[in-house]
Amino acid sequence: MKRMRTSRALLCCGLGALLCLVTGCVPSVEGSAGQIGAATLRIVTLSAARPYLVSGGDLLVRVEADDTVRLRDVVVLLDDADVTRRFRPDPGRHALLGLVTGLIDGDHLLIARARGEEVRQQLTSYPITGPMISGPHEQPFHCQTEEFELVTGDSLGAPRDEQCSVETRVDYVYRSTDGEYQPLPDGARPADLDTTTTTDGHTVPFIVRVQTGTVNRAIYESAMLHDPAQPAPDPWTRSTGWNGKLVYTHGGGCRGGWYQQGRRTGGVLRDGLLDRGYAVTSASLNVFGQNCNDLLASETHMMVKERFVESYGPPIFTIGTGGSGGSYQSHQTADNYPGVFDGIIVSSSFPDVTSATIFTLADARLLYHYFTTTASGLFTRVQQRAVAGFGAWGSIPNLSRGAARIDPVFDGAAAAEEQGGEVRVSALEAERYHPTRNPDGVRATVYDHTVNVYGVDAETGFAGRPLDNVGIQYGLAALNTRQISTEQFLDLNERIGGLDADANHVPDRHVANEHATRMALETGRILNGGGGLTTTPIIDYRSYTDNREDGDIHMKVHQYSTRARLLGVNGHADNHVMVVQGRWGFTPERPDLGTLFDQMDSWLTRLRADTSGDDTATKVVRARPAYLVDACWDNRDGGHLKVDGVQTYDGEGLCNDLYPAFPTARHVAGAPLANNVVKCALKPISPDDYAVTFTADERARLERSFPDGVCDWSQDGLYSGALRGTWLSFGPSPVNRVQ
Repeated sequence: MKRMRTSRALLCCGLGALLCLVTGCVPSVEGSAGQIGAATLRIVTLSAARPYLVSGGDLLVRVEADDTVRLRDVVVLLDDADVTRRFRPDPGRHALLGLVTGLIDGDHLLIARARGEEVRQQLTSYPITGPMISGPHEQPFHCQTEEFELVTGDSLGAPRDEQCSVETRVDYVYRSTDGEYQPLPDGARPADLDTTTTTDGHTVPFIVRVQTGTVNRAIYESAMLHDPAQPAPDPWTRSTGWNGKLVYTHGGGCRGGWYQQGRRTGGVLRDGLLDRGYAVTSASLNVFGQNCNDLLASETHMMVKERFVESYGPPIFTIGTGGSGGSYQSHQTADNYPGVFDGIIVSSSFPDVTSATIFTLADARLLYHYFTTTASGLFTRVQQRAVAGFGAWGSIPNLSRGAARIDPVFDGAAAAEEQGGEVRVSALEAERYHPTRNPDGVRATVYDHTVNVYGVDAETGFAGRPLDNVGIQYGLAALNTRQISTEQFLDLNERIGGLDADANHVPDRHVANEHATRMALETGRILNGGGGLTTTPIIDYRSYTDNREDGDIHMKVHQYSTRARLLGVNGHADNHVMVVQGRWGFTPERPDLGTLFDQMDSWLTRLRADTSGDDTATKVVRARPAYLVDACWDNRDGGHLKVDGVQTYDGEGLCNDLYPAFPTARHVAGAPLANNVVKCALKPISPDDYAVTFTADERARLERSFPDGVCDWSQDGLYSGALRGTWLSFGPSPVNRVQ
């Protein structure tokens, strides 16, 4: 069998890395500083997330000067070439604003001079196709530009190279008075052209300017209201229809998110957002059903935002939003790469893809196999649900199917729960992995997709897995509450087994790869909450699905897992607001999502206005509007009554009565609410853990099932380490490079 090579780019320490280490590359509100030189001048890189992470050969830069410095006396040099002509006065500031172009890949030096003084800023540029921090690109990679439908209904067209690139283009559509989007015709304005009034009071025709292009091998779209009869917007001239604020949308999914560019973004023609004047952007690699890799998603976030800022100028603030797989991305980019998003609004949320979600899915697959194959008829459905924890029995097979994201072998003839991960691109079918027919083929799993982080397991030759069930006492709480018998508990833990590298059921429990586990915990693949989320306003809303008869993966408990992590690392979760079962939309009939965006807007506006010397975390909590609190909606008897009150996992109150949270199988086994322990520490079996008394024979069976002991959930998990920091790189950037 061919062994996969660990994905690591060649490490080369350039001048950019050295200067960043010296100066700290400290972020400003709108960009990144970190220069050396005069106190009267300051260079701020506005479009790149960091000056050492410039992409595509261009960069929006502001040169700020003291009032004692005349702007006409400022000279700007790029690598000894005079580029002053590219700079113009920045409206409303004593500063120059310029788009520096023509940067080749590698290090550059930007210099601003005035009155015999100068300030220097080191830059490092990377290709528009990436990567910058996500490690070597995945191969194969299927281009889908020809399948991508523009907002006009046309195809984006064939790619121009093997990196799936296309020429950037601008299209105009309008919203008609009946709410439909249509291509804007040349000549006279359509009679059914709608209008809207933005949040800053401008009434404008509902014409949307949509920029479409490619970065990091992703297709991106950026949309804003703009009348083409007016001058084209640029960093110096804001469109009248843009309120200066940006929303980044995401798409969900995961099961088929591998080896492909994607045929859609998270959507930019968003009624309710464009109406208010927000600009909206997204990219195909920010749809987890097309790319289930949070690191690659984060890199795409920063590169797409860079393109937006270079086209239109820096937004006042940026809100990341998305449901399900979109919540993963919002959480993890905000925590691991702070500053890309200023606030996030997530729905149907999970902390991340690697921990709570996969733990729950893998356990569901094991339990479903045990209940239906290994021990068919031994447990009633009521008892099965008690062991699994879920609010509905249907969630057991439903979530078992969801475990396809860790199963590389797709078999359409198999039971739905065993079909494996999908490769949704027909051209890739011949390259799909199969243990006998194509052992060197591509493996459609979340682990192999993220091999740059997890590395390669020496025993299997495949990506390492941060997945473990050694020591887990399945059904422990159900035993102690007498919902299952001692015999059932013993048999379950004797025969539950585990999943091998191909997600086949095997008698032995699965064991976590140590390196992969450390990487998952220390680099943010498992959400920590103590990075950028410490200072990020978060609104987490959901529709309640725990009691859905056919099951649902979007369990309310995952909200509480995120909050538990925030509490554990920060000591509070006052920047985290939970709301349940609203009428999610932007219309009078379904107003509640629009209200949340208004509230987040107010939160971020108040935060931006706080110029005190207090730390940012304090400012975030202080800026939260008093009316923005945990809540649910009582929709009984056709009503819609908002009920304010702190949301708790198992506390009392009307919200918990209406929308109770149910545990996962790991919680039933004793795992902490945060559900972030990959491999538990073990302890000897103790009678104190059980509400039943085992006979000698039963105790012997239990010890045979757990020869090394059972999970000690009072301790941190094994291989656990502190978050290594934010803005980590897996290459090629050497700055904060993870080794």
